[in-house]
Amino acid sequence: MLLSSLARLIRRQNIWGILLCVPLLVGCSKSTTASIKAVCSSLTSPCLQGKANVLMSTNRGAITLEVDGDAAPVTAGNFVDLVKRGVYNGTVFHRVVKEPVPFVIQGGDPASKDPKTLKINYGKGSFIDPASAQARFIPFEVKLKTDDQPRYGKLITNPRELLQLQLTHKKGALAMARSPAPDSASAQFYIALRPLPELDGRYAVFGRVIKGLEVVDSIQQGDRIFKASLVMAK
Repeated sequence: MLLSSLARLIRRQNIWGILLCVPLLVGCSKSTTASIKAVCSSLTSPCLQGKANVLMSTNRGAITLEVDGDAAPVTAGNFVDLVKRGVYNGTVFHRVVKEPVPFVIQGGDPASKDPKTLKINYGKGSFIDPASAQARFIPFEVKLKTDDQPRYGKLITNPRELLQLQLTHKKGALAMARSPAPDSASAQFYIALRPLPELDGRYAVFGRVIKGLEVVDSIQQGDRIFKASLVMAK
């Protein structure tokens, strides 16, 4: 995945971009809410309106995630749908980068729950929709505070627009891993171990850890998700 390549580049150069991180918003205007509803009604793929909480039980302890359908309805909807399907149950955190400085923990590869999958192949799998027998991919999604609707399929590189991102890579941010193609995210996700502004506008943040950050910090490569479940929606 592209995320691992970026991690290696950062380790080699040990140079970290310095950008202003914008706080997450917890609300939205009525016009934004109406626009998100319009986006969801036009889709055939899972879409989340509002927010939902997911409890992720691991061998290190429990992590509670808040997924944000107000800012990322398609990405959040995909994640919640996979949680409901039990896709993440038994999967492995196959990539954990903590050196030379904390970076991310990454997991959610459906193939990693299969004991027949070689560890060298962890991180290469996608969610295969049983209805179509095809891999499900979702578009890159990002929302600016100045926009009523998210933007799709195009990375954000303009410094002024980066300052307007509704969701950013703070410590504990939940985002989608992908290949070099922007619209290639499927099931794999990562959690930021510290603020990572250099990833803002390049990867789709769709939630955050609201409980269990100490568990996130303790995760080691090879640790496993026992179960992920939807515990509250609002």
